Amino acid sequence: MIRALIVDDDPDIALLHSRYVGALDGFVVAGVLDRGGPVLAFLEEGRVDLILLDVHLPDMDGLQVLEDLRGSGYNTGVIMITAASERDTVRFAVGRGVDDYLVKPFTVSDFNRRLEAFRTSRAEAAERSGPTLDQGDIDSMLRAGGPDRRREDRSTGTAERADAPLPKGFSQPTVQLVGQALREALKAGDAGDLSASEISEICGISRVSARRYLEMMTGRGMTELRAKYGAPGRPEHRYRWIGSGVRPQK
Repeated sequence: MIRALIVDDDPDIALLHSRYVGALDGFVVAGVLDRGGPVLAFLEEGRVDLILLDVHLPDMDGLQVLEDLRGSGYNTGVIMITAASERDTVRFAVGRGVDDYLVKPFTVSDFNRRLEAFRTSRAEAAERSGPTLDQGDIDSMLRAGGPDRRREDRSTGTAERADAPLPKGFSQPTVQLVGQALREALKAGDAGDLSASEISEICGISRVSARRYLEMMTGRGMTELRAKYGAPGRPEHRYRWIGSGVRPQK
């Protein structure tokens, strides 16, 4: 069953969407929220596969909800259901990995068709998620990466281009936030490095998200990983800003 969270401040519309979802095979309503702020907390409490998200919410923009969602590492499906059809709004949502965009008003068949397409795409993705890939899947992944996408090669010391498109689930504002924290630490002197826990506190993001961003930025040559040995046990991983470009090969 696909568990859907409905986020809309109009109680009548939220009720209507709940009825639509409940009438579809393979879907169940996980919850209804009338604000964007509680979305991340709701996801932390239980599984949500799909969010039906309005743009105009009373406490925060639905696009900001989407941005926070991706910045926190959630790949939860999102279908924007909104009256907002401005070009920049749609472009922003698409750039943050929205699964579909349905403009109000719409018919029940339109609604059902979008959700059924999401269900089909998730089923196909599940079939492809085994331990091995066939040649077609590999070719698709390579094409999706684009000509500038270079993964780190540990044998040569090269790294993925720092200016390559961000992987899905990462946001540029969060990259800038983490980079700024590391640059400030560098200016402060001493070792000039920070741990994922320290980045989490400074930037106001989860420790898991901080570690993901630091690892991604290290792979792009923006930061370097340092192991700090102290108390017995595993060394502490610390990160230091080294610039925005790809490190030269050694």
